[in-house]
Amino acid sequence: MIISTKGRYALRILTELARRGDCVPLKELAGEQDVPFKYAEAIVSNLVKAGFVESARGKNGGYKLTRAPEEYTLAEVLRETETSLAATDCTGRKEAECPRAATCPTLPVWKALDKTVYEFLSGYTLVDLMPKN
Repeated sequence: MIISTKGRYALRILTELARRGDCVPLKELAGEQDVPFKYAEAIVSNLVKAGFVESARGKNGGYKLTRAPEEYTLAEVLRETETSLAATDCTGRKEAECPRAATCPTLPVWKALDKTVYEFLSGYTLVDLMPKN
């Protein structure tokens, strides 16, 4: 499992929104987090579709979180932004089981690793990523 720039940038953008609290224009978000603007647009669009952020128009418009920062786990954000959090291809399949599942001696290890990663990421929220002043 490798977390892509999309997942890392999404967490940074959400953390910045959590830190700021109010609506933040996308240009400010992208600049503050050093995310290319076009990439930030695509990421925020996905975050809106996932229900993590909402937009507001007008003078004080921008994007803001739809929930309190402590209600966003890293697992749920990464599950939405990444293709898969699975450690191996065989545990990351959605439609069909691994053809060797019944006889594979390593499958239980990969499943346990996936569960451990998910539980680990579920133990952290956006609040945990915010600077401690």
